[in-house]
Amino acid sequence: WVRKGSKMIYEPVLIRSGRKGYRTRTGWFRIYWRDRDHRSSIYGSPMPFSQFFSGGQALHGIYKSIFSPGGSYGCVNLQYGDAERAWKVLRKNDRVYVWGRKPGT
Repeated sequence: WVRKGSKMIYEPVLIRSGRKGYRTRTGWFRIYWRDRDHRSSIYGSPMPFSQFFSGGQALHGIYKSIFSPGGSYGCVNLQYGDAERAWKVLRKNDRVYVWGRKPGT
């Protein structure tokens, strides 16, 4: 979900987190870099609406199903439309809190 102060901007959405061996870091972070059309320099994967929060880990959209097997390489995967919506409301230096775990199913 996204909140600004006490106001709920939008409700929780489905995500996919790091697969075995690539756990997504949890805790409070700040978005330090945003790239609308990013492509992973390591895996070559498209990462639309990337918002980096910890090292190479980012919130970003995926083109395939959020329920596809596997999981990310540590990023928080969002459905494309949810990533686009997050892109519109979040900004550089906004705080994000990452908790829990939802690897690919």
